[in-house]
Amino acid sequence: MAADDKHVKRRPGGLGRGLSALLGDDPVAEAAPRATREVPIEKLHPNRYQPRTRFDDAAIEDLAASIKARGILQPILVRPSTSRPGEFEIVAGERRWRAAQRARLHEVPVVERALSDNESLEIAIVENVQRQDLSPIDEARGYRRLIEEFGHSQQDVADVVSKSRPHVANMTRLLTLPEKVQALLEIGELSAGHARALVTSDNAEWLAQEIVARGLNVRQAEELARGESRAGGRGPVRPAKDADTRALEKQLSEALGLQVSIDHKGPGGSVSIKYRTLDQLEDVTGRLAGGR
Repeated sequence: MAADDKHVKRRPGGLGRGLSALLGDDPVAEAAPRATREVPIEKLHPNRYQPRTRFDDAAIEDLAASIKARGILQPILVRPSTSRPGEFEIVAGERRWRAAQRARLHEVPVVERALSDNESLEIAIVENVQRQDLSPIDEARGYRRLIEEFGHSQQDVADVVSKSRPHVANMTRLLTLPEKVQALLEIGELSAGHARALVTSDNAEWLAQEIVARGLNVRQAEELARGESRAGGRGPVRPAKDADTRALEKQLSEALGLQVSIDHKGPGGSVSIKYRTLDQLEDVTGRLAGGR
């Protein structure tokens, strides 16, 4: 971030202006062009302050298909590039830009605004955390940056992203978890609900591994965490799986191409198979039915 931008005086209520204000009437940007115009797609470049660390490939493909059918319905918000004269940096709309490239568009609609680094970062964070497909960790990082770098209160952030203040507080607490647990959140192995059960645990990493391996739901994860707490954080509440069980889990996982967990309970037990898509479920059903 440029040194000059650290001293930019933000507008009162700037966080609450929202993207609609930037794409429509904006008293702060009266000198900037207001009309949407078409710009060659290669003249646009990603935001240096993009808070999103992962872009879901399937979602981009779906958006590209929609763009092919209906075009880009909302223009991309850009600002002039400081390093490439005549070109632009995306402030909000990088997913649309990526999808437009896959849809083989030559030009995209943009609205240009003269924004500082601070404003660009702030808008990019707000635009991203309002989306439902942002990972819990990216969402939490966005909230933390709005609070720490821009001096907004948790209530300010909650108001602008249409969430409750406790939600913002709970999400930011996820950043206190060990890095390995945060990584499981980023790739979707754990949900935010799972992770909240681990925030106060001194054994969060082991608990996370158990939750994933056993395919526990949020309520089961909370029970596991409570049991671990009662045990004084000394490790597994139930006996660790023996080598034969782990070997069988590995064998079944390799055969099915999915994560398999075996849980012994007395003389019997259960076998859990974790799938992420309906295609995977249909595939494993076919295998077990002997149809493939």
